Amino acid sequence: MGAEQKVAIITGASQGLGEAIVKGYRDRNWRVVANSRSIKPSTDSDVLTVAGDIGDPEIADRIVKQAIARFGRVDTLVNNAGIFVAKPFTDYTDQDYAQVLATNLNGFFYITRRAAREMVKQGSGHIVQITTTLADQANSNVPSVLASLSKGGLNAATRSLAIEYAKRGIRVNAVSPGVIRTPMHAPATHDFLAKQHPVGRMGEAKDIVDAVLFLEGAGFVTGEILHVDGGQSAGH
Repeated sequence: MGAEQKVAIITGASQGLGEAIVKGYRDRNWRVVANSRSIKPSTDSDVLTVAGDIGDPEIADRIVKQAIARFGRVDTLVNNAGIFVAKPFTDYTDQDYAQVLATNLNGFFYITRRAAREMVKQGSGHIVQITTTLADQANSNVPSVLASLSKGGLNAATRSLAIEYAKRGIRVNAVSPGVIRTPMHAPATHDFLAKQHPVGRMGEAKDIVDAVLFLEGAGFVTGEILHVDGGQSAGH
């Protein structure tokens, strides 16, 4: 495909969902710019890794500049990087608050603003946030106000950006997962977490990858919060 080969930026890409999303795009022959704090260089010439904290605006600059320098374009941004801290509200520390907002909101803002500028120049693009179904369907068994505060903000921003940029060829969507089986969740918690879903199981990384790639190909879909949560958002 040469110069026409499309390019996706994926944050939080070193493990779990992010690593799976990188593979999903590579399987479709996309080039990928992958970021996380601890990501290592890739042996794949079509994967450029950029290590650093997405909550740092200089890292966001570096990711987009290197994407353009190496691959010449930015077609999709997947805002996957996120911190999840489940605690009773009064147990949250100031550091918890600062860390969650730095990654979940500041990180989104810095990289999305820069990527969107490139998409505006191209006249096309797609931005996808990975949020959480807890922002829509609170669960007393999983107290997580900071997740709802930050990821709920991303849901609202998704709709706002979708409308703002609809006439400029840029689509903006979100995938709202339930609990997904990743290294974030210790095996001892899996039975408890599975029971939080009406379907009676945890999600798998492939469920989220499939949703992101569905949105990638759904050219008439924008402003959508796609729940991939085993029925949690519908009720209990």
